[in-house]
Amino acid sequence: MRTPRTWRSLLMALLLTLGVAVVASPAQAFPSASRTDLTTYLAGISGRSTLSGQHNREPNSDPTKYTRVAQGITGQTPGLWGGDFLFAAADVANRQTMVNEAIRQWQGGSVVALTWHMCPPTTGSTCGWDSGGVLSHLSDSQWSQLVTNGTALNTAFKSRLAEALPYLRQLQSAGVPVLWRPVHEMNDGWSWWGGRPGANGSRRLYQITYDYFTAQGLSNLVWVWNVKDLNMGSIGDYWPGASYADVASLDVWVKMEPSTADYQALLNVAGGKPISLAEVGRVPSPALLDAQPRWTWFMVWAEWLTDPAYNTNASVQASYFGPRVLNRGEFTVGGGTRTGKIKGLGGTCVDVAAANPANGTQVQLYTCDAGGTAQSWTVAADGTLRALGKCLDVRGGVNADGTRVQLWDCAAGSANQQWRWDGATQRLVNPATGRCLDAAGQSSADGTPLQIWSCTTNANQRWTLP
Repeated sequence: MRTPRTWRSLLMALLLTLGVAVVASPAQAFPSASRTDLTTYLAGISGRSTLSGQHNREPNSDPTKYTRVAQGITGQTPGLWGGDFLFAAADVANRQTMVNEAIRQWQGGSVVALTWHMCPPTTGSTCGWDSGGVLSHLSDSQWSQLVTNGTALNTAFKSRLAEALPYLRQLQSAGVPVLWRPVHEMNDGWSWWGGRPGANGSRRLYQITYDYFTAQGLSNLVWVWNVKDLNMGSIGDYWPGASYADVASLDVWVKMEPSTADYQALLNVAGGKPISLAEVGRVPSPALLDAQPRWTWFMVWAEWLTDPAYNTNASVQASYFGPRVLNRGEFTVGGGTRTGKIKGLGGTCVDVAAANPANGTQVQLYTCDAGGTAQSWTVAADGTLRALGKCLDVRGGVNADGTRVQLWDCAAGSANQQWRWDGATQRLVNPATGRCLDAAGQSSADGTPLQIWSCTTNANQRWTLP
C-alpha cells in the first residue's frame, strides 16, 4: 500500500520532471530556542525521522547558492542549512552576510549547521587552501605547543577562535541554536588539525575549543563531534568524552554511503546520543535510512548534489520525499512545551472521555469547557500530545483507516504516540502510519470518537494547537 507521502513524492517528481513549478509548503517559522530544545528534538526523532540538509560553501557572499539548487530539484527547502566561516579573504570579509543568512534560515524554519575551515595558528586570519593554509602541517613540536595552555601557539589559536565570537553571540542573541562542528574529520590527516589520535591529539584541540567558547558564555552551541569514514575501528581514539559532545557525526567520502559497520561504530561511540551524517556526497536513499534509521540529519556537500557520479535528480527527489525525511515546513523546533486546548471541527475540543486517565480511554470531540483537565493538552518537544499524564496513542499501532486513538501510558520513542503538525494544512500526522488524526464520520457532535485516516483536505482533519 502506498502512503499519502509516497503518492505525494510521485506527483512532485512528475511535476518537476515536466518542468512544472512546484511551491514548497509554507515554513513553520521557528521561535527563539535553546541548545536543549534542539538536542531534545534530535533525540526525539532518532530512529524515526531524518532532516534533509544542504551545505553552502564558497562564496559567503551568496550563502544560499546550493540550497537554491536543492529547491530547484525538489521543490522543497532543505530542513537544514549549512554554512562555513571559511578562510579566504573574500569569504572572511563576508562572514556577516553568512551569519545574517543563518538567522534568516532558522527564523524561516530550517536548522542551522556551521563548520569552520580554519587557517592554522601559524599564519594570519586569512589564508589559502594548499601550502601554508588549511592543508598545511604542524610539526610535533608545534602541536605540543598548540595544546599546551599559555604557549604562543595556544594563545594564537584562542585568538583565532575569538574571531568567531561576535558572530556566534549574534546567533545566540537571535535565539538560534547552532549545530557547531569544529575540528571536523579529526581522524584524517588532510587538514592541519586532523589525524592525531590520543589524549593530546586532535581530540584535545576539540576540547580546548569547547572550553574556550563555553567560558565565553556561549550556550547556544550544539557540539557536533565529527570523524570521516576511514579506520572506523579506531574512532574511539578521537572521542573527547560524553561531556564534550551532544552529537556524534560521520562524513562519508571514502565510500558512497555509510556501511552497516560505520553506522554501528557511530552508535557505539555515541553511547545513546544522537548521530548524524554531517557530510555526504550521495543523498541517502529511503532504503538506506530504513536500514540505518538513527541518522538524525544528512547534509549534502555543496556541488556534489548535482555530480552525476553521486546523484541524479530522481534520486535526490526520492530521498527528499522518502517517508522518513523531513524538509522545511514539515517539523518544528523550539518554543518548549505548550499547554492548552486542541480545537477541531466546528470549534469543538479534543477531549478525554469523562476525564478518565485509565489506559484505553476514548479520545473524542466535545464542546469546549471553561478549563477542565480533560481538554488540557501539552504539545511536548518529543512529538507527543499529553493529557492527564498520558499520551495520545494509536490503538495497537494498527496502520488502517478507522483505527481509534486513545489515552495510554507514554513510552519513550513509541511510534504510536508521535504526532507532527503541518502548519500549511493544519493536519496532525502520525509519521509511523502516514495517516491523519480524524473526527469519525466528519461529525462535530459531542462524543465523536477520534481515529486515524488517510489524509484528506476535509475539515474534520484540521486542528488548531495551543
